[in-house]
Parts: sequence; C-alpha cells; structure tokens
Amino acid sequence: QVQLVESGGGLVQAGGSLRLSCAASGSIFRPNAMGWYRQAPAKQRELVARMTSGGTTNYADSVKGRFTISRDNARNTVYLQMNSLKPEDTAVYYCWYGRYGNDYWGQGIQVTVSS
Repeated sequence: QVQLVESGGGLVQAGGSLRLSCAASGSIFRPNAMGWYRQAPAKQRELVARMTSGGTTNYADSVKGRFTISRDNARNTVYLQMNSLKPEDTAVYYCWYGRYGNDYWGQGIQVTVSS
C-alpha cells in the first residue's frame, strides 16, 4: 500500500502562484511515476502533470509554460509549482502514484483561483 499526503492548496487571485506538495509513504519502489490530476465541478478528472522516477515529464496542454512538476526521490515527494494561475485552474487537485498499473490517490486538495 501507498499513502499520499498533499499540502499547499488554498485561495489565490488570478495571476498568483501556489506550490503543491505530496509526500508518499509505504511500499514505494522504483521505477514509478508520481503526479497531479485535477477535477473541477461537473467535470472529469484530468491529468495536470506527472513525472517518472527517471525524470520524464508529461503536462496537460492547458498548463504548459505555467506549471512545473518536480520530485525529490530521496523523500518520495512530488511538487507542483503553479504560476500565472487562472480561474479555470480552480479544482480539487489529487496526488497520484503509479507503478505497473497500480494506482494510488491522495485525498485531494482544493485550489481556488479568484478573478
């Protein structure tokens, strides 16, 4: 089992920045991938960004150039630096850990961007 604990969400004005953190614990093995998904009201959960333990990244087109994902493999922690936030970034952000088809999710953290 893998446990994920998120932190760093909150309320910010449009154009502002937030940094999300997610610490993983439990049965952590490599290779793996960690990242962030988000779900806005009445919408499906979507990928925001993810990063493999080897350093390969994927970003949603909507966040490219504004968000940056990073990892500290020694601490099993993934970060999401979110800059130039827009109201449409408002959602519950979920931390994700994946390894060979096994997915684990955090409880989610609210990010609200006011216009």
